[in-house]
Amino acid sequence: MCHLVPDLKKILCNIVSVKLSIMGCGVSNSQDTDSQAMSHSEKTIKSALLIQRWFRSYQARMETRRRCTWSIFQSIEYSGEQDQHNLYNFFNDMLLTLGGNDKSKVYAEGDKDDEDDELSEYVIDHSYDGPHPTFPLSHETMLDLIEAFKKKQVLHTKYVLKILKQMQELLKERPNISQATTAIAKQITVCGDLHGKIEDLFLIFYKNGIPSADNPYIFNGDFVDRGENSIEIAMLLFGFQIVYPNEVYINRGNHEDHIMNLRYGLIRELQVKYKSYTQVILKELAHVFGWLPIVTLIDKKILVCHGGVSDMTDLEYLSTIERQKYLSVLKPPLKDGSMSLEGIREEDIGDRIDLKEWRQVLDVLWSDPKPQPGCTPNKFRGGGCYFGPDVTKAILEKHNLKLLIRSHECKQNGYEYSHDGKVLTVFSASNYYEMGSNRGAYIKFGRDLKPHPVQYMYVASTSTRPLTARQNLSIIEESALRNVREKIIANKTVLLEAFKQSDPNETGFITQTQWAKAMSEGLHLDLPWLTIRNQLIKMNDDGRVEYVTCLQQEINFNGSRLNGPSFTEVIYRNKTALETIFRALDKDHSGCITMDEFSEGCKLLSQHLQTQMSDEVVSDMAKSLDINKDGQIDFNEFLEAFRLVDIQEKNLQKNQENLDKLKSHADLNQIANGDENQNSV
Repeated sequence: MCHLVPDLKKILCNIVSVKLSIMGCGVSNSQDTDSQAMSHSEKTIKSALLIQRWFRSYQARMETRRRCTWSIFQSIEYSGEQDQHNLYNFFNDMLLTLGGNDKSKVYAEGDKDDEDDELSEYVIDHSYDGPHPTFPLSHETMLDLIEAFKKKQVLHTKYVLKILKQMQELLKERPNISQATTAIAKQITVCGDLHGKIEDLFLIFYKNGIPSADNPYIFNGDFVDRGENSIEIAMLLFGFQIVYPNEVYINRGNHEDHIMNLRYGLIRELQVKYKSYTQVILKELAHVFGWLPIVTLIDKKILVCHGGVSDMTDLEYLSTIERQKYLSVLKPPLKDGSMSLEGIREEDIGDRIDLKEWRQVLDVLWSDPKPQPGCTPNKFRGGGCYFGPDVTKAILEKHNLKLLIRSHECKQNGYEYSHDGKVLTVFSASNYYEMGSNRGAYIKFGRDLKPHPVQYMYVASTSTRPLTARQNLSIIEESALRNVREKIIANKTVLLEAFKQSDPNETGFITQTQWAKAMSEGLHLDLPWLTIRNQLIKMNDDGRVEYVTCLQQEINFNGSRLNGPSFTEVIYRNKTALETIFRALDKDHSGCITMDEFSEGCKLLSQHLQTQMSDEVVSDMAKSLDINKDGQIDFNEFLEAFRLVDIQEKNLQKNQENLDKLKSHADLNQIANGDENQNSV
C-alpha cells in the first residue's frame, strides 16, 4: 500500500514519533517542548487527514470498478436469458417435431414399465470403476456417493436412472407448496443457486453438516446448468430427499427446464459423461423437474421460492395447479391439450393458453425485486416481472407471512436484503462469474425464525502466493471486459453504422455521449459506458472518441466489410443460438446430427417459415455439410453452412456493386449524349 502514496512511509514515521513524544518517550527537558508538541500535533492531524483522504479515494475507486464489473457480468447474463426466452416458440415447435411419437420421445409422458425390467438392459461391466450405491438408499450410501464425487467418479447410467425414477415417484405424492418446520430439529438451512458447482455444495456440507433428520435443508432451485457437475449435484440432492423425505426440500428454479438446459450446459455435460445414454437420462430428468414443488413455507411464516412474486401471485390458487404440465415453464400447455403454437397468431395466444395459471408459475420462478413500487414486465430477463416493495408487502400480508426468501440473482456477498428487510436473496454458488467474483452463502433459521447468513468462498488448493484484493479485482475486471469485447466483435457492423450516423462529415470522431448512446442501443446492454470507456476506446486531445478504435478489439476480422457483417462477426453474434439449435437438432444427443435428424429439422424449418423444401434439396444440403463424408454432421461442419451463406452474400453484394457501376456509367453516357429519354442499362 505504501508505494501508492509518495512519502507515506515518512508520514507514518512522523505519526509514530509524535505518539512517542506524547507518551513521554521523547526529550522532556527541552525548552521548546510545548512548541514541538504543537508542531507535531499539527503534522499528525495533517498526516491523518491525508491518509484518510487517500484511503477514501482508493476505496471509492475500487468500489466503482467492482460495481462496473458486476454490471457487465449481470447485463450479459440476463441478455442471454432474454434471448433464450424470446426463442422459446421456435424451440417449442422444434422439440415437439423432433421428439417424434415413439416411446423414446424425450419430453413426453409415456407408459411406465416395471422399474427392474426397464433397468435390466443397463449392464454394469467390469470396466466401470465408479461408485456402487445400494438400494434402498441410506445415509451411509449418500456419504459414499459424496466421497466418490469428490474423486471425480461418474455414476453409472443404471444408478442414475434408478434414483431419478424413485425421486419421480416420491414427488408425485408431494403438493405444489411444501411445508417445512423448525419444530423438530429446531433449525433449518436454505441454500440458493448452485449451478453445477459441486465444490460449493461440499463446502456447505463441511461447514453446516450433512442433511439429516436433525439438520434439514431447503434447496431453492437452479442446481443445474453452467457448472461442470450438474448431474452429480442432482444425484446428491435427490438422494438425500429420498433418504430424508420430511427433512430435505427442493424447489424448482427457472433452470430446471429442458429448454434452458439446451443452452446452458446440462445437456452438453451429459453428452460428455453418458454418451448414447444422454437421451434416456434427459427424459427422466425432465419429468423430475416438472414434478418439483414450486414453493416451500417454513412454519407457515417464511415464503421460499426461486424468483419472487408478482401482483398476481396467489398461493391458494398456486397450490391447485397441475405443475407437471409445465415440463418447460417457457412452453405453457395449450387449453386444447396440444403442445404446439404452430399456426397460432400472436394476438390469439391468450385465448389458447391459461394465462392466469401460467403467470402463477412463471412469475414465481423468473421474477426479480426492484426498489421502485409496482409490478412491471421483466424485459431485462425476458420472463417474469419486476416487483416493488408494495407488492412484497401486499403478498406477505395477504398470506400472513413475515419474510420472502428467494435466489435467482448472484450477489457479491452471497446474500442481500431488499424491500425494507422483507426480501432476502441468497445465492450459494461462489466464484460464479470468475474466480473471486463473489462469495456464496446459505441462510440458517432457528425457532425464532431470524435469518443468519453464513458466507464462504471456495478456493482451489494452489501453491502460488495468494492475490491481493486489487490484483484479484483486476483479473475479474479483465474477464468482464473480455465479454464486452466479444459483444463488440459480434455487433461490429451495427455499431459502425450507429457511429457514422453521429459523424455525418466522416471525421472519425464523435462525442463521448454519442458513443455511449450508440453502444447501449447497438448492444442492448445497460452498462456504465462512460466509466469503462478508457478500456475500450481512444480519445483525442479534445476528449472526442476515435470510434474506429472501439471496433479494433482482440480479434481482427479477415475480409470484413464496412457495409455488411463478416463471417466471424456473424458466428460470434449467433454462436450460442447456433449451439442451441444444433443440440435441438441432435435428437439422440450423440454430439452429431444424422442425415435423418437433419431432414426432420429442415422439414420443421420449412413449416415454421412457410416455405417448401423438396427431399432432394434437403439431401443435397446434408451431403454438402458432411465434409468428411462420415454420414453425420458435427458442430464444426454445421457452422460451415454459415460460411457458405456468407460467401454467397459476398458474391451477391459484389454483383450488385458491379451493376451499380454499370448503371452509373450508363447514366453518364446518357447525359453526355444529351439523350434524356434513353433507358438506363
